[in-house]
Amino acid sequence: MEKIYIDTAKILKAISDPKRLKIVDMLSCREQCACKLQKAFAITQPTLSHDMKVLVESGLIIDRRDGKNIFYSLNPAALRDFYIIMGEIFKNKMHCVCDGHHKHEEGQKEVQDNR
Repeated sequence: MEKIYIDTAKILKAISDPKRLKIVDMLSCREQCACKLQKAFAITQPTLSHDMKVLVESGLIIDRRDGKNIFYSLNPAALRDFYIIMGEIFKNKMHCVCDGHHKHEEGQKEVQDNR
């Protein structure tokens, strides 16, 4: 399986949970402290840590430590790449990938060129 599908599926899996999707939505406003996220969902620290680990490992979220606090923000480059590949996947195409034409390679090249 091509890496672009594996990476995109990892992001889709990470945001398939409603709570994690809402976390992403909250981070679209600004960087957030873990303590604020934990309070917003009334969840335990281990539960938040698990959810944030999934989001960070997907590449969609960036974490940074400031003393005892951990802050989370969206990864703009990962978001841009995600938009591009999703646009390519759902776009009507002259040639289908199942016919051996790899139209997604153009989207993948564009993603790589933007990095």
